Amino acid sequence: MTGTFAWVVPGLRVTNEVFLLYFFAINTSYLVLIVFAVAEFTQHLRRARFAGYGEVYASPLTMPVSLIMPAHNEGAVIVEAARAMASLRYPQFEIVIVDDGSTDDTFEVLRQEYSLVAVPRMIPDDVPVASPVTAVYVPRHSPVPLLVVQKPNSGKTDSLNAGINIARYPLVCMVDADSMLDPDALLVVAKPFAEDPLRVVATGGVVRVANGCTVVAGRVADVRMPRRMLPRIQVVEYLRAFLLGRTGWSRLGSLVIISGAFGLFRRDVVVEAGGLDPATVGEDAELVVRLHRRMRDKRRDYRIVFVAEPVSWTEVPAKIAVLAPQRRRWQRGLTEVLWGHRRLIGNPGYGRIGLFALPYFVIFELLAPLVELAGLVFLVLGLLAGAVDLSFAWRFFLVAYGYAMLLAVIALTVEELSFHRYHRWGDLGAALVASVAENLGYRQMTAVWRLQGSWAAIRHRSPGWGAMARQGFGGGEPAEGGGRG
Repeated sequence: MTGTFAWVVPGLRVTNEVFLLYFFAINTSYLVLIVFAVAEFTQHLRRARFAGYGEVYASPLTMPVSLIMPAHNEGAVIVEAARAMASLRYPQFEIVIVDDGSTDDTFEVLRQEYSLVAVPRMIPDDVPVASPVTAVYVPRHSPVPLLVVQKPNSGKTDSLNAGINIARYPLVCMVDADSMLDPDALLVVAKPFAEDPLRVVATGGVVRVANGCTVVAGRVADVRMPRRMLPRIQVVEYLRAFLLGRTGWSRLGSLVIISGAFGLFRRDVVVEAGGLDPATVGEDAELVVRLHRRMRDKRRDYRIVFVAEPVSWTEVPAKIAVLAPQRRRWQRGLTEVLWGHRRLIGNPGYGRIGLFALPYFVIFELLAPLVELAGLVFLVLGLLAGAVDLSFAWRFFLVAYGYAMLLAVIALTVEELSFHRYHRWGDLGAALVASVAENLGYRQMTAVWRLQGSWAAIRHRSPGWGAMARQGFGGGEPAEGGGRG
C-alpha cells in the first residue's frame, strides 16, 4: 500500500503541472488570436473611410442576395424581423421566410401584416429535403420582396435547404428569426464577394447581444448592457469568441465557423456541396468545414472571410434553463463536425485547416470542458495528498482564471478602441464585473453542459431545435428572451 501511495503523490504533482501548462497554452492561444484580430481591425479601420459602400450600393454589378430565415414558433418576433430585413440597405434582395410547421401564430401574423396570397411556384430540387414545400405566399400589395414558404416540421437545417432551393439569387444569407441586422450589414458582408468574386465562397459577420438594448422599428437604437448578470457574461463571451476569435482565425486564413445567425454563401457552391447536413445540429460549422474540404479536394483557390463590422444582434438566454440546452447543442454540434471530418485533422493535404485549425479545436475546444473540470478535481486531490502546496494553487488559479480575466479585459478594451459600441462608463463597468463573474461558477457550469453535449453526440441522441422563449424586440423594451445562437 505504501509503495502504491508513493506513486500517487508524484503522479498528482505531474498531473497538476500538465493541467497548469494546458491552461497557460489555451489562454495564450486566445491572446495570439486577439493580436491577429487587432491587426485586422487596424487595417479595416484604415480602409473604412475609402470603403466605397455607396458605390457598391449603386453598382449594377453588386450580386443580389436571397435572405433565408427559418422560423418555428416565432410569432413573437417574426413580423419585426421581416420589417428589419426589408429595410436593409442593399440594391437587390429577397426575403424567404420558411415556416417549419409552426404550431403558434407565426404564419397568421405574417398573413395579416402583408396580406399574403398563395401563388404557384416551381421549386427545384437542387439540394435534398426531407419535407417538401406545401405552399408559397407573397404579399398582395406590399412592395416588400417577401416569400413565405410553408412546410411540415422537419428542423432548422431542412428548412434552410428548402430555402436554398427556392432562392433565386446567386448569394444566400442565412439568418435567424430572432436576429436583427444593422442597416448596412448586408452591404458590408457582401463586399468581399464584389472585391474577389472568383475566390470568395463564404463570409460571416459578427454576432452581438441585443439583451438590454433599446430596439426601435427593428433596429438597435441604443446599445446597453443587459440588466441581468447571465446575459452580461455572454456579452463578454461573444466579444471574445465572435468578434476577436473569429476575426483572428480569418486573418490566419483558417476560419472554420460562420455563425448560422449571420452567414453569406455563394449559392452554387452550397448546392454543389449538397446543401446543409441535417444529420448534425452544428449545420453552420459543418457546412464551412465541408466547403474547406471540397475546395481543397478539388484544388480550387478560394477564400472564406469573417468581417467584423457588419453586426447581427441576437437575443441570448437570460435563464439557466434556456442557456444549458443551447450550450449542450453547441458542443454536440462541434463534436459531430470534428468526428465527421476526422480525416482532415492533422492531414497536411488540407493545409492550415488540417494541420492547425481543426487540431486546435480538438485540443482547446472539444477537450476544454473535460480539462476544466478534471483540473479542479486533481488540484483538490493534490492539495489533500500533499502533492502540491498553496503556492502552486495560487499559480494555478492565476494562470487558469486570472489570465482569462485579463483576456476579457483586453477584449473589452479592443472593442472599445475599435468600434466603441458601449458609450456609457456604467456599461463598461458592468462588463468588467461580468468578466470576473464568468470565472466564478459560470465557466464550470458550461463545462458540465458541454460535456453532456459531447456525450449526447457519442450516444447519437436525436437532435432538435428545443423550446426557446421569445419576448420579442418591439416597443423599445430591453430584450430578455432566449436565443438559439
